[in-house]
Amino acid sequence: MSSGELGVDTVDTVDTHTRSAVITARAAATFEPVGRSVATARSFVRDTLQGWGFTDIVDDAVVLTSELVTNAVVHAGTAADVLCLRSDDAVRIEVSDRYPEREIPLQQSSLNMGSPDREGGRGLQLCAALATRWGVDYTPTNKQVWFQLDLPHRPVGTRTAGPSLPAELLPIADGRVRVAVIQIDRVGAISAWNEDAEDLFGYAAEHVTGKPLNDLAAWPHTPGTSTGIAEALQLSRWEGSYGIRGAHGRVIPVYASHLRVRDTDGEPSTVCLLVRDDERAVLQTPLRGATPEQATLSEPNATDPFEVFIGSPAPDDLDGLLQRTVERARDMLDGDAAFLLLATDDETELEVRASTGLPSARQRFARVPVEAGPGRYGSARMPAVHEDLTVVPGAVPLLNGTGMRSVVTVPLKVEGRLTGSLGVAAEAPDRYSNEEALRLQFAADRIALAVESARLGELERLRRGSLSFLVEASDLLAGTLDRDQTLALMAQMTVPTLATWCAVYTIADQSAEPYLSYVLHEDEERIDGLKALLSKIPPPDPVPTPGARVWAAPSEAAHEAALRTSMRSLGLGESLTLGSGIGTTLSTASAVGGETVVLPLVARNRVIGMLTLGKPSDEHFRQEILELAEDLSRRAALALDNARLYSERTAISQSLQRSLLPPGLPQIPGVEVEVIYRAAGEGNEVGGDFYDLFPIRDGAYGFAIGDVCGTGPEAAAVTGLARHALRLLAREGFGGPAVLERLNAAILDEGSRSRFLTLLYGELWPQEDGSAVLKIVCAGHPLPLRLRQDGTVEPYAEPQPLLGVMDDLELYEQTMTLDPGDVLLCVTDGVTERREGTRMLGDDGLADVLTTCTGLTAGAVAARIMRAVERFASDAPSDDMAILAMRVPGLQKD
Repeated sequence: MSSGELGVDTVDTVDTHTRSAVITARAAATFEPVGRSVATARSFVRDTLQGWGFTDIVDDAVVLTSELVTNAVVHAGTAADVLCLRSDDAVRIEVSDRYPEREIPLQQSSLNMGSPDREGGRGLQLCAALATRWGVDYTPTNKQVWFQLDLPHRPVGTRTAGPSLPAELLPIADGRVRVAVIQIDRVGAISAWNEDAEDLFGYAAEHVTGKPLNDLAAWPHTPGTSTGIAEALQLSRWEGSYGIRGAHGRVIPVYASHLRVRDTDGEPSTVCLLVRDDERAVLQTPLRGATPEQATLSEPNATDPFEVFIGSPAPDDLDGLLQRTVERARDMLDGDAAFLLLATDDETELEVRASTGLPSARQRFARVPVEAGPGRYGSARMPAVHEDLTVVPGAVPLLNGTGMRSVVTVPLKVEGRLTGSLGVAAEAPDRYSNEEALRLQFAADRIALAVESARLGELERLRRGSLSFLVEASDLLAGTLDRDQTLALMAQMTVPTLATWCAVYTIADQSAEPYLSYVLHEDEERIDGLKALLSKIPPPDPVPTPGARVWAAPSEAAHEAALRTSMRSLGLGESLTLGSGIGTTLSTASAVGGETVVLPLVARNRVIGMLTLGKPSDEHFRQEILELAEDLSRRAALALDNARLYSERTAISQSLQRSLLPPGLPQIPGVEVEVIYRAAGEGNEVGGDFYDLFPIRDGAYGFAIGDVCGTGPEAAAVTGLARHALRLLAREGFGGPAVLERLNAAILDEGSRSRFLTLLYGELWPQEDGSAVLKIVCAGHPLPLRLRQDGTVEPYAEPQPLLGVMDDLELYEQTMTLDPGDVLLCVTDGVTERREGTRMLGDDGLADVLTTCTGLTAGAVAARIMRAVERFASDAPSDDMAILAMRVPGLQKD
C-alpha cells in the first residue's frame, strides 16, 4: 500500500490508545529503504518477542510488521523505524516512516482500507483484524502506524498447556529421556557438557571442552547461502534440527533449542538443549499456546499446524523454509516422518532437501528419479497414497529400510511445472487415505510458490557465491608455480567448502599409474588414516570424460576394514579379503562412508590427475556443488600443469646453469679462499657475474672474477665461454695479458650474440715465508681492494679497457705481494652499485665496510661484506653479485 492510503483520519474509527501502561522493556531498529529490509525487520521482531518469551503473539506481530515495513521501505521509499515496547500485559509495536502525507477524508465519507485482493492497502486491514488496538499518528516529519497485541490470560504459573491425551497418543520416547545440556562461549567453543551429552554422543567432557561446536555439528552448509551454525549461536533464541557426529563417527540427528544468555559480568554465551530427533516433543515449542480451558480433544476447529505455518512469514533461507515445511506437514497428518524433495532443472530427478524422522542417510541431497516405475503411483508428478509399503516394496525408494509402512506423497507445482515432492509417512499401515492426500496437496499448493521463490533466491546466491569462490581460487592458483603448493591449494579450497575430505592423484606421463599426491580432511586427526586407506586401494581410472563420477571403492574398503576390525575385537579372526596392513579405524570408515566422486584433471588434452571429493557417512553431494567442483577442477588442472612445466623448465635451466659454475674450489696452501655468489632472476643460479679459481701448474693458481653485460641465459652463455677459455689459455702457458687478449677476440667472434664484459684475472704463487705473489690484469672491472693488518684499505691494481668492445687491446699485468694477514677482496659491480633511493654503496662504502674486517678469516670477511650489501637497501638485489676474498694468514707460530 502507498503512504497515501494510510492517510485517513483514524480518530473516529480507531482507538488511539496511548502508552499509559508501564513499559518494562524496549527494542528499536532502523531499516534502510531496500527490499531486504522487510525480511530483516521480520527477524528483528521475531527475535525480540521470542527473547521476551511472548511466543503466543509472534506470528501476528511479524505479519503486521512485515506489511507496515513494506509500506515504508518499498512503497513510500523511506527508511523505517521499528520500536517494540513491552508491558506487563501487552506488546506495542510502532512503525514510522519519513513520508507523512495523508488524505483529508470528505465529510460523510466512509473509511476505505482497500480491497483484500489488492497488492497494497492491506496493512490497516490486517491491523484491524489482528491487533487489539491500533492507530496512525502524524508529525511534521514522520508518519507512525502502531498496533498493540494483548497477551493471553492464563492461570498463575501456567505459560503454555495442552489437552489431556490418552496414553496411545502420547509421543514415544526411551525409558530414560536424555537431554544434553551444552554451553557455548562467545567464540563458539564448548564450555560445559553434561552427563546426558556424554551418553548421547559418546564424548567425555574433558575431550570436547574448549573445542568449537562446529567440529561436532553436521550443519548443512552451501557456499554463499543459508545460515550457518556460527550465526545460529548468535541469535537470542533458535530451535530446529541438525546432527551431531558421535564418537563412533556416525551422525546422530538431534532436535535443539538454543538460548542466548549472559552472566553477571555481562559475558554472553549460548545454552543448547539437545534430544534425539525422534524425541523432539520434549523440547519443541508449541505452535500456539492453549490453556486447559481452551484445549480439548473434541475441539472441532483446532488450528491446523500447516495453516499456522502458511499464515506466518516464511524463513529467509531455503533450508529453514523446507525444514519448517516438513515439520508442519508431519504434525498436520500426525505422521512419524516427513520429507521434501526438490526437482532438478530437467525434472528427471528429485533431490532430498529436508526430512524429519528419517535416518541421516535420507536427510540431505540423496537423489531419486521422478519416474520410479509404471503407473500413476510410479511418478512424483501425481499424488499417491500407499497404505502398506510391505505389499509394494520399493514403491518409495527413499523409505526403503526405514520401517515406514504407509505414506502419502503430493507434488509441488508452479505454473504446471514440477518443482518438488512433499511426503508424510507413518510406521503403522493404513494410516492415510485420499482425504489426507487432499489436505496435504492443498498445503503443498499454498507453499509451492514460496518454496520455488526461495529456491531461486538460493540459486542466485549460490551462483554469486560460486563466482566469488572461483575468482578467489583463480587468484590463488595463479599466484604460485610451485607444484606442491598448487596441490595444497587445490585441497584447501575444496575442504571444507565443497567436501569433507579431498585426495589429489597425479599422473606423471601417459604410461604412468596415478599417484596419490595429497590428502586432506577437515579433521586433521583423520588425515593419516584416510591416506593409509587410499594408498591400499587401486586409484580411480583416469577417464578424460568431463564431469563427476561416483567412486565406490573408498567407502567399500573402509566398511570392510571397519567390519574386520570389529570381528577381530570379538575374537572372530579375519575372514575378509582386504589386506591386513590398513589399520583403518571406525572413525576413518565413517569419514569416507558417504558419497565419493572423482573429477578428471585435464590440461592441454591430457589427463594429468584426478580430484577426489568425499562426504562422511550417509551424505551426498548436491548437483550445484558438483558443478562448482568441476569448474574448479578445470582451473586447478591448468595451474597444476603450468607448475609442472615450470618445474621441468627450471630443473633443465638449473642443470645447465650449474654446469657453468666451477666444479669446486681447490685448496691453496697458505691461502684462505671464500666465494659468495648471488644471481639475480628467479630460477637462475648463474647469470652475468662469474668467478673461477683453478690450478695452472705446480705452485701456481689462476683466479678470475667477471661481469658479463646483462643477466639471464644470454649472459650465462658468455660466462661459459669466458670461464672455459680462461682455463684453457692459462694452462697453455699464456700470461695474463695474452689470455685476456685472446678471450677478447673470441667474444668478438660471437657477432650479434657477443656481450662485453669486465674481468679481473690474476695468477697467484704462495711463498714459503707465508706471503703470496700475485700478477693481476684488471680489464674494466672494479678494482680489487687490499686490507692490511693495520686496517688500511687501498686499491690493488690499475684500471684497463674492458673486453668485447675493441679489436686491438694492449693490456699489461701488475705484480704485487700479499703480506701475512693481508686480505684481497674482489667484487662485481652488483656489490658496489647496490642502491637505496638516491644512495649508492660505491667503492668508498665498500672500503669502509672492509676496514671493519681486520683480523677476520676470508669466510668471515666475505660474509660481512654480503650482509652489509643486503642491509644497505630493503629491496631484493636487481643485479648479480660475486664476492671473492683471499687472505694470507702467514706462518703459524708454535
